[in-house]
Amino acid sequence: MEFKLGEFVRFVDERMEGYVTRIISDDMIGVTGEDDFEIPVLTTKVTRVHGHKYPGAAEQYQADTPAPSDTFESKGIFLAVVPDPNKASVVHFHLVNDTSFQLLTTLITDKAGVSKGEFAGSIQPHSAVEIYSSNLSDLSVWPGFVIRALYFSKSNVAIPEAIQYSEKFRARDFAGARKKVAQLNKEAWVFRIDEDDLVIDPEKLKESFFKPVAEKKVIEKPSAEVDLHIEKLRDDFQFLSNTEILKIQMDHYKKALDAAIVHKLPSITFIHGIGNGTLKQEIHKTLGRNNHVKTFLDARKEKFGYGATEVILK
Repeated sequence: MEFKLGEFVRFVDERMEGYVTRIISDDMIGVTGEDDFEIPVLTTKVTRVHGHKYPGAAEQYQADTPAPSDTFESKGIFLAVVPDPNKASVVHFHLVNDTSFQLLTTLITDKAGVSKGEFAGSIQPHSAVEIYSSNLSDLSVWPGFVIRALYFSKSNVAIPEAIQYSEKFRARDFAGARKKVAQLNKEAWVFRIDEDDLVIDPEKLKESFFKPVAEKKVIEKPSAEVDLHIEKLRDDFQFLSNTEILKIQMDHYKKALDAAIVHKLPSITFIHGIGNGTLKQEIHKTLGRNNHVKTFLDARKEKFGYGATEVILK
């Protein structure tokens, strides 16, 4: 019998029950009870408990409020990672389709060169589907993920090229705050998959800065510490929406990071504050994809607490 992470099971020979929190092998699973102690057990020694709803890979979630019929959304495909409501060590991966396209999707995992198909199916517009589950404590040995999606619509619209999203998750990907996902009505770690990664070429940047005098664009050397608090960047911040504030902060951060790369600084510190963690999460997301970043970490906790990130450049 094949079990899934998060399922509620009962032991056949003992008066014990709990949730499946680990798939050890085809014949062995880990079951965690109320004492939070995980017990390895043969799959033949447990049975599902009737009446419990189990997470299913084909289950679709529909938005409470559908998009207006005269609005065709062409962007908005996300991977949402949701902690299990019963055992937080287990997480469920949902593919969220905020577009007006139907998506024909596959998920393939790759571990040590061995590929395995995990999900194949159709995702309706403005809906979400659970496609995978895993245990956060096993993060270091998670496989790589490859998600492919084809767009489909009967409307008279331009059909985008198929997309492929490849990711090998790390602990820092889950260090930021979770966001509310409307399609799921749950909080999740969210990863955008239908946008190209930001690629910075320092040589091209330098070429643009060292043109003939008439065309020369001067870029200033950034400070070692860049304060991204909105009141430091704009005088009219009290009239800005949260979305506008985040865009201004991210634009300032990207400009300072580009300048640090061009000037070959060994490191630069961004002061983002703590707040709800959104700015920190967005910064860490772009840093993790930047080929010119060696590593990044919390900067001088005795001075900034957890409100600043030091970026070490290559």
